[in-house]
Amino acid sequence: MSEHGPDRGAREPHPLRGRTAVVTGVSRRGGIGYAVACRLAAWGASVFLHHFQPHDREQDCGADDLSAVLDGVRSCLAAEDARVADTHADLAEPGAAQRVIDAAAAEFGHVDILVCNHALNGRDGPLGELTEADLDRHWAVDARAPILLTQAFADRHDGRDGGAVVFMTSGQQLGPLPGEVAYGAAKAALAGITTTLADQLADQRIRLNTVNPGPVDTGYLTDEKWREIAPMFPFGRFGEPDDPARLISWLVSDEARWITGQIINTEGGFGRRRPRGS
Repeated sequence: MSEHGPDRGAREPHPLRGRTAVVTGVSRRGGIGYAVACRLAAWGASVFLHHFQPHDREQDCGADDLSAVLDGVRSCLAAEDARVADTHADLAEPGAAQRVIDAAAAEFGHVDILVCNHALNGRDGPLGELTEADLDRHWAVDARAPILLTQAFADRHDGRDGGAVVFMTSGQQLGPLPGEVAYGAAKAALAGITTTLADQLADQRIRLNTVNPGPVDTGYLTDEKWREIAPMFPFGRFGEPDDPARLISWLVSDEARWITGQIINTEGGFGRRRPRGS
């Protein structure tokens, strides 16, 4: 034992034991949210899952078996007293963000971690095809909801050590997102507000960071598409949901207690093509 605390080489096997994590957008076993929830459960946390399956039914991958999703996260629970609970909500609706956090706090008594993983896919386009409704819908789900979730989380947080929030962005500052102007704009807002929110939340002993997971196959990558883009990935594979999940689980643990207000890219060395006209 050093004068500054435990031996630096020692690690707690379940560093999130006793904490409650809220993870949004957990409704598919192939998604990043599911991978994050499983990691947090394996690190000892109780996990409160948000889902909205009507969105999934609109996607090419379709909706998953929600019971199987919940059972999968439960199978990862590492602490004897840890539990999994869930709620359904359309985060585009007024008041939905507050209701999600209130439900988590009512279920577990406290909230310690918030991972805003949810996102709206589709209903987007390039300049020339956008409508007011497209832009407003993406703003509501992809930017407004994470900010309001964080506001509600901060109001419910009791000041204990270990408070942490993670936003998800999409690397729009590193390269173009063709055909996704509404989505890219909303995600850019999260990246842009990261430092401001982190500064305010520090007064409540809450850390906030933003993660760009990079290209991750959540069920949409075809063999044809992979052959086209494979040279852009130096490790010879596409991103997997557990890649960002490993980073996020570490970020919300005490091992990252000196990290806040950062935008962190986890892309496996992804090399973007040079934008047109450069």
